[in-house]
Amino acid sequence: MALVLSQDEAMLVDSTRGLLSREAPVTAFRALRDSGAELAYEPALLAKLAENGLVAPNVPEADGGLGLGAAAAGLVLQQAGHVLAAAPLLSAAISAALIARAGDEGHRADLLGPIVAGERVVAPALEEGVRHDPRRLETKAAKSGEGWSLTGAKTAVIDGFAADAYVVSAVADGVPALFLVEKGAGGLNVERFVAVDSRNYAKLTFAATPATRLGQGDASAAIAAALDLGRALLAAELLGAADEAFARTVSYLKERRQFDREIGTFQALQHRAARLYSRLDVARGVVLKALRAIDEGDADATWLASLAKGTMTRLARDVMMEAMQMHGGIGMTDDFDVGLFVKRAQSAGELLGDDHFHTERLAAGKWGL
Repeated sequence: MALVLSQDEAMLVDSTRGLLSREAPVTAFRALRDSGAELAYEPALLAKLAENGLVAPNVPEADGGLGLGAAAAGLVLQQAGHVLAAAPLLSAAISAALIARAGDEGHRADLLGPIVAGERVVAPALEEGVRHDPRRLETKAAKSGEGWSLTGAKTAVIDGFAADAYVVSAVADGVPALFLVEKGAGGLNVERFVAVDSRNYAKLTFAATPATRLGQGDASAAIAAALDLGRALLAAELLGAADEAFARTVSYLKERRQFDREIGTFQALQHRAARLYSRLDVARGVVLKALRAIDEGDADATWLASLAKGTMTRLARDVMMEAMQMHGGIGMTDDFDVGLFVKRAQSAGELLGDDHFHTERLAAGKWGL
């Protein structure tokens, strides 16, 4: 497997980077954050991304998508990381994967097309604890007439405060199952979950909330596959954010002068920058391999997704800390953009498992330690 971009992938990167640079620069995210608006994303940006086929490009062609796979979705998220684009791209890709795997033909026809077109924001509601734990599933589903009702709660729902509907995991007939819940459903309470990166997280509580079951039987495999996809996509976004923070830091080292010389000429700073450069170069291969393994149905895809997410959580944290330190006092201020990247890396690193979670997952599962 060649760990370099194909010509088509390189074209996708160039076009996505150009569009996001024009339509969603970091200044736009800062302005949106500072505006005090509850909805921390621009619907017009989502529409523009959808118009260019950049929303959930992993959706199969048969279901109204482009069928470009996880690698394409990851490359889009990587470019979104460069500009901190707050569009609900991650939630779209994960929710689409859940629906495509668990839903029947009618569900796929009704839901996937509108997600790809940017007409509906559907968020995955899978987490129930303070920290990521996919084994924890206490939300219950019960038959209610011809449908179902849910009782329980979900937390840290990605893009949940901006969503029109939710794909919710719950126990039904003694096994994990997936349900679609509309935002205005009775008994559903949506509370904004305020995190340091100013994104649209939410806490959901269900009190006999009407829901539509997606498919039948045990949805464990669909949930596990969607989580691995989400981990690989988050790794790609973290890679983009880390690349951008590193590039900005190197530029600063070349511009900032102390003792009548650029600080980038100081050997100690050169060594620190070189170490980060080398680690970022290796990480690019790790992330791309994980994304391609998912597309190819590789038996090791789940472990590669953990490797990518764990690697990028730790590396992004290290890059951000070095970026703040090398920028000196200005790097600690909110007026300087590097702080925005630090905050996004902190939140994204915790989502779907941090580096400690994935180290333990690999040790226990892949190597049986």
